Amino acid sequence: MVFALVAGSGELGWQRVLGELGAQLTGTTSPLSEREAAIVWELRMPRVLLAGLVGAALAGAGAAFQGVFRNPLADPYLLGAAAGAGMAATMVVVFAPVVTGWLIGPLPLAAFAGALGGVALSWLLGRSAGGSGTATLLLAGVAVTAFLTAVQTFVQQLNTDTIKQVYTWTLGGLNVTGWRDVWVALPYIALAAVVLCGSARLLDVLTLGDAEAASLGIRPGRVRLVLLAAASLATAAAVAVSGLIGFVGIVVPHVVRLLAGASYRVIVPLSLIGGAVFLILADFVARTALPGELPLGVVTAFAGAPFFALVLRSSRGRTP
Repeated sequence: MVFALVAGSGELGWQRVLGELGAQLTGTTSPLSEREAAIVWELRMPRVLLAGLVGAALAGAGAAFQGVFRNPLADPYLLGAAAGAGMAATMVVVFAPVVTGWLIGPLPLAAFAGALGGVALSWLLGRSAGGSGTATLLLAGVAVTAFLTAVQTFVQQLNTDTIKQVYTWTLGGLNVTGWRDVWVALPYIALAAVVLCGSARLLDVLTLGDAEAASLGIRPGRVRLVLLAAASLATAAAVAVSGLIGFVGIVVPHVVRLLAGASYRVIVPLSLIGGAVFLILADFVARTALPGELPLGVVTAFAGAPFFALVLRSSRGRTP
């Protein structure tokens, strides 16, 4: 966080920014002017904190999804959160009038509701299909994702003049102009993080199988519902303020698992921390690598794809 604050595109100088941070802690005179201090506290700090929140949300949700589905390739968008958010965002871009003066704009609200709606549809479809296992829920998520993506594509083709705006949103980014997005996302992500960390021990029990978990007095279906609800809430809050950012929910839990072991009591909290660190660094690269800002989703994809290539190479010969 300190590195991302002091190393920005503005010509402030890292020594002077560190001096400003020290002045705020000690009450001494700052080396920055009032305008320069505003750049640090009203532009850089909210963006850094929002990147940390979004990264923690996606990585923690990814760890929970991987534990629930017992699949290391599961990610936070598995049950239709991305498709629901994308469709809702497209509807707002195409049909909603431009509004001003709202505390929260219609696009983040629609993305948040769409992400939760996509997961809810997957859950209801899985329950109505008569299956109680994760395989049925996974197939329901695939069906809902395909349908919602088709609706989004159909609407875009009827309104081609909005494709660029929708495409920019789906690539992800943190276009922060103040503290509003931080305060909007913080309560939902904090609540989800508390639930995920508090339920991490139950994820370890679920890895033993439903029969063993039930013999220990745990109701596997209820535990999965709580975990998926918390992970989906975190994902929806992240998507609402940042768009669709891929790979964070897969890469970070993988790295934590490789470094710290297979217990979700360790994986979940470390994924929250690791996700925050990863996205803060990725956002720093996105805003400083080129004269024009890169989409954040492009940066995470550049980091995620080589990671999977290394994982596949290192696992060669160990699979049957």
